[in-house]
Amino acid sequence: MNLVIAVVAVVAVTLLYTLFVRSKDIPPPDPVSPTQHLDERKAAIYENLRDLQFEYRVGKLSDNDYAQTKLVLQKELAIVMAAIEQIAPSVPAQKAAPASPSPSQAAAEAADGSQQAAGGAGSQQAAEAAAGLNQAAREASVTVQSPAVTCPHCGAEFATPMKFCGECGKAMA
Repeated sequence: MNLVIAVVAVVAVTLLYTLFVRSKDIPPPDPVSPTQHLDERKAAIYENLRDLQFEYRVGKLSDNDYAQTKLVLQKELAIVMAAIEQIAPSVPAQKAAPASPSPSQAAAEAADGSQQAAGGAGSQQAAEAAAGLNQAAREASVTVQSPAVTCPHCGAEFATPMKFCGECGKAMA
């Protein structure tokens, strides 16, 4: 009987403590980044590119399928990075893989596709959005300098020094 009373008392105290916590005792939530959804999309695209390269090396994809899918993913990545640069220009732009088109080319091609896809009344909005992406992509491509680092294993070139190669994944040392 005493055990039941003790358990009920502990549950009641825990419940009362939980219900009567003052709002000033709770820490403020972390601020939400305006580019959080774009950063998550960028990470997903990078993961898709890694998976694509793995499947190609294993032999699940033909050369043509690999090249087409990689190009589509790189175009999408260029658009996402241009949007990130447009929202938060203080974050430095990173150069995509050497085989990818420049950010301004990818944004221009994507903008052409979005203008063709958006017909009627939405075409003006699509044109304005594409113009913004084109401008952000041009600014991002201006900040990217010529490749400075070459991977000793696969020969890929990168604008900034890295610990691991973005193409083959091996150590750059």
